[in-house]
Amino acid sequence: MIGIEEVAYYIPPNRHSNYNYLEKFSLDSSFIENKLGVRQVAIASPSETTFDLCTQAYTELLKKVTINSNEIDCISVVTQTPGENIPHIAGKIHGYINAPPTCACFDISLGCSGYVYGLTILKALMESQGYNRGLLFTCDPYSKIINPDDKNTSLLFGDAATVTLLSHEPVLSIGVSTNNTLGKGAQELKTENGNLVMNGRAVYNFCVQNIPQDVKKALSLNRVNIEDIDMFILHQGSKFIVDSIRQRLGIAAEKVPFFAHEYGNTVSSSIPIILSDFIDKNHVKKILISGFGVGLSWATNVLMRI
Repeated sequence: MIGIEEVAYYIPPNRHSNYNYLEKFSLDSSFIENKLGVRQVAIASPSETTFDLCTQAYTELLKKVTINSNEIDCISVVTQTPGENIPHIAGKIHGYINAPPTCACFDISLGCSGYVYGLTILKALMESQGYNRGLLFTCDPYSKIINPDDKNTSLLFGDAATVTLLSHEPVLSIGVSTNNTLGKGAQELKTENGNLVMNGRAVYNFCVQNIPQDVKKALSLNRVNIEDIDMFILHQGSKFIVDSIRQRLGIAAEKVPFFAHEYGNTVSSSIPIILSDFIDKNHVKKILISGFGVGLSWATNVLMRI
């Protein structure tokens, strides 16, 4: 059985405080605290690329677990902002860690739902091919495509990268995933003239209309009751979105953390960043993860401690 053995992340140290932009965008501190939930966003330096952030995350992973690069069977990177289209980032990482020629490498063009999708894809690939160890990276440095004068995006999105080690020696099993798309809504979150553009109200409505019922579907698929889940890790779209989904499901606040206060919405990295901090907490037995956003797409799964 292929599952999650370890998770690590890298968040650039540079921060932009949202409180510095209250006057610019005619906002008050209540909006930052209660709606966005993001006090400051992490920003990669101009010279830091998607590849650089991923390799930093890999360095953090090596601090937590011993990895023989010759034993890596596959590498995948979830990103929609690779910085360069050719070559693919997974291939560059392959060269960086000196993985064997037999290692499969590919990128996955997904955003906020990408981590949940990625786990499903790599698990299926590894089990079908008899692979033993794989690496799933996530990284979308949106600061490269954000207009600093756009309050809908500049106050929300932060940069980060994560890497998840999947193996036959897992700490967490990967359950059955839901995988969904609403392509007619794709234009609500897109790039236009090189900049990210988001219809915040439409994205919020999409989330609260679809995610609560998808959570229930994932629980049913995995034969788990909602009260059996110890931790709900929802994509950190905003505090308002996370709180709204939680309230519609009737879940206690302590079970649905919002941790992005100090670094922002890190797209496909938001779930694994939180997961990294809970993977060694043995009292957390069952974890539901749900990612939603760009596409519009969403996916939900249940992880269980082995």
